Amino acid sequence: QLQLVESGGGLVQPGGSLRLSCAASGFTLDYHAVGWFRQAPGKGREGISSISTSDGFAVYADSVKGRFTISTDTAKKTVYLEMNSLKPEDTAVYYCAAKSGSLVSLGRNEYRYWGQGTQVTVSS
Repeated sequence: QLQLVESGGGLVQPGGSLRLSCAASGFTLDYHAVGWFRQAPGKGREGISSISTSDGFAVYADSVKGRFTISTDTAKKTVYLEMNSLKPEDTAVYYCAAKSGSLVSLGRNEYRYWGQGTQVTVSS
């Protein structure tokens, strides 16, 4: 069974940091692109970052550029999202997703496999 499982969410103060993990089971992440998405209450699901596991090329949404860093450990079948300088507007459920092929994308409709999500709350 193909699965993605996110972890690492929680409550953090503004300006703080969190690292999210996305672990794959039932398949390898070789020759895939893995994306991170988030959905705040009452809003649509936003693509925030995507990485190619083939060459490490990554893209970021403007809303997180310079604050978030995506990385991959294919041996561990895990993709990470390091989030720094967190703001209250970063509060959302964060999802990881995977698609075949190495082309990165922030478009949610291109991704086939999805995790169940992890809550991130930024509040004092």
